Amino acid sequence: MKKLTTLLFLFCTHVMFGQKVEGIVFDQETNAPLWGASVSVKGSQKGNVTDSKGRYQLAASSNSTISVSFVGYEPVEVPVEKSKQIGLKKSNFLQDEVVVRATRADENSAMAYSNVSATELGKSNLGQDMPMLLNFTPSVVTTSDAGAGVGYTGIRIRGSDATRVNVTVNGIPMNDSESQGTFWVNMPDFASSVNSVQIQRGVGTSTNGAGAFGGSVNMQTNTFEPKAYGEANASGGSFGTLKTTLKFGSGLLGGKFTLDGRLSRIVSDGFIDRASSNLISAYFSAGYFGAKSFARFNYFTGNEKTYQSWYGTPESRVNGSVAEMKAFIDRNYLSESDANNLLTSGRRYNYYIYDNQTDNYAQDHFQLITNHRLAEAWNLDLNAHYTYGRGYFEEFKPNADLQSYGLGAKPIVDVVRRKWLDNDFYGSTFALNYAGSQKFKFTFGGAWNRYIGRHYGLLVAPVAFAGHEWYRSRSQKTDLNLYAKANWDLATAWNAYLDIQFRTVGYRMLGTADKFLTLDSDNTYSFFNPKFGLTHQISEKSKVYGSVSAGSKEPSRQDFVDNATAVPRPEYLQDYEFGYERSGLRYGLQLNGYFMNYQDQLVLTGAVNSTGDAIRTNVEKSYRLGLEAVLNYQFSKRLIWSGNVTLSQNRIQNFQEKMFDYDLNEEVVINHGNTDIAYSPSVIYGSTLTYTLGAFEASLLRKFVGKQYLDNTSDDARSLKAYSTHDIRLKYTMKKGPAFTLLLNNVLNEMYSSNGYTYSYRYGGATTTENFYYPQAGFNFLLGASIRF
Repeated sequence: MKKLTTLLFLFCTHVMFGQKVEGIVFDQETNAPLWGASVSVKGSQKGNVTDSKGRYQLAASSNSTISVSFVGYEPVEVPVEKSKQIGLKKSNFLQDEVVVRATRADENSAMAYSNVSATELGKSNLGQDMPMLLNFTPSVVTTSDAGAGVGYTGIRIRGSDATRVNVTVNGIPMNDSESQGTFWVNMPDFASSVNSVQIQRGVGTSTNGAGAFGGSVNMQTNTFEPKAYGEANASGGSFGTLKTTLKFGSGLLGGKFTLDGRLSRIVSDGFIDRASSNLISAYFSAGYFGAKSFARFNYFTGNEKTYQSWYGTPESRVNGSVAEMKAFIDRNYLSESDANNLLTSGRRYNYYIYDNQTDNYAQDHFQLITNHRLAEAWNLDLNAHYTYGRGYFEEFKPNADLQSYGLGAKPIVDVVRRKWLDNDFYGSTFALNYAGSQKFKFTFGGAWNRYIGRHYGLLVAPVAFAGHEWYRSRSQKTDLNLYAKANWDLATAWNAYLDIQFRTVGYRMLGTADKFLTLDSDNTYSFFNPKFGLTHQISEKSKVYGSVSAGSKEPSRQDFVDNATAVPRPEYLQDYEFGYERSGLRYGLQLNGYFMNYQDQLVLTGAVNSTGDAIRTNVEKSYRLGLEAVLNYQFSKRLIWSGNVTLSQNRIQNFQEKMFDYDLNEEVVINHGNTDIAYSPSVIYGSTLTYTLGAFEASLLRKFVGKQYLDNTSDDARSLKAYSTHDIRLKYTMKKGPAFTLLLNNVLNEMYSSNGYTYSYRYGGATTTENFYYPQAGFNFLLGASIRF
């Protein structure tokens, strides 16, 4: 920590004096200045956007090249000596980037965000899921149930879990409407079809779909390719991991059309025993490009079969204590086979031993994306989408009472069952954009989406009852949101941002769930989410910004299923952000402070329902207070370092733990006062040191995640230990030939767990706590080769 503080001090106080470059970017045909054009020094971390008068300022050396791009115009590169006046020519084709512009932040949005390009994603895209590829972005913690980044993976931003992270593809929601999480396993190898990703931290800009309480991940798929191409990628490595990808594109056909496609397969045994994955996916896109209109039809599908590793590993097995494992076996009445599995499996232990304990699910996504230039200053995005999902997970349940399956008084038998989900999700999004004034930009947009989900359970065995259905429910959710966003150039060097969203959600559930739980609820929520920010350009090298935003979120399906006695309330958030940015000839610095103040946040308190399932409960007050620092430094043309650190305090005020006392046969309440929010480390650090020599690139990547509590009691006995990983990435690209990548993960063989859970109860006058962890792989590797032609 001392070294990190020293680095922060050095980079914050170090000033590099380079040549001051300033100029104007304008439309070649009309000579009108272009507001919001991206201007950067080629091959460096430095960049800026033009103001309302088309002006920009940068620090660059005399031999630098200035790159300029703007949606709807052809990008240009000019040497510094010709950068005083840069004219852009309108493209004959509208660009794909227009479809995500309405939901993305920019330099004047007064909030924290990170952009990740397809090039950056591709450096590590050897089979692991998207969360793992975003692991080194600020305030991010990733998890993997199978321990090696393939299969069920997750992402947390600022300590907020997947249900609080909004995910969109081309502005279309990807979060599951009921759980509100994103299941990346249903989108295998999707990174191979992504052109760019923007991660917004905090409430962010108004977007479509689930409320963003920790952040949002905004993805744009492949972009316009004017020339025909083909690409083949193959990679493999530890734990039987193998990825094969074929991509192709037609280039421009008849001056107006393009076709693009991808086929992928990923298989892996997983680090955890039997945690195998068999993932198949495809992506096809047909585009029409006109002078004033653009349309793209996207179809992508994912089909996954994964062996379950959801249960986690008991603490005693992770620690290797035979005495504690035997005590766990005794108090949980494990069978002989389960006990032997626990005692002999090591860190790779998997609770499930039934040979078809698998999750099987498929999704088909259809997107129609269009943009129309209505007038010189006006354009309209109008999009439609449909997703069909279906699948089940199969479970073995020993010594089951068939009465619990509605079969009357029958003997105790072993049962194999499948829990099915069959759903439809469809709707439309739109955005009307105005950019005709030198002092004002405006967007009016929104979305209407409907989800229909059918949940039911079928027995597979005993054979005599195969096909018996013991529960069925139907859910319908309608989500309507409208937003208006505006940027004003108030005065010299000042810009104001205003974003107002209205969102209404109708959620209806009817039927039965497992364990004969009755579902009969009909709830409607209305949310108003205003956002306001100010940005001040202090000088050509630095700026400061501040914003205040409101967010809101409805309860999930499970909150209603688990809690039959009390209706959960929606959650609310006020997000205050303040930032400072500075760039020089060799460095870039971003500092962002935040205060996220929650009302009625839903958290686990230890309470359980009548069937023993955990219940999330609204807590009146909680908050996150933090500082994020992002630093980039170019030691030379060959050596670049980039790093980020998040320091935070995450607290629940007056937390009350609920624990069931079997001696009293009742729930008891334990007052803990102010406690830490679960899964919210106070320190997150990531860094990448990259050395480039011609066609060779070597990177050293480090990630540190501080201690995380498994529940909200701040009890050290219920926590994940801090961990630090070191990876090495080597890449060599041959001229007019293949590129080779070697990824060495966790080279110091750190034994760590990135996720877990806990529960406690009282029995026999004592409190028993059961901790479960998700161990991650030690040293492992992936080797890949790719060729484009």
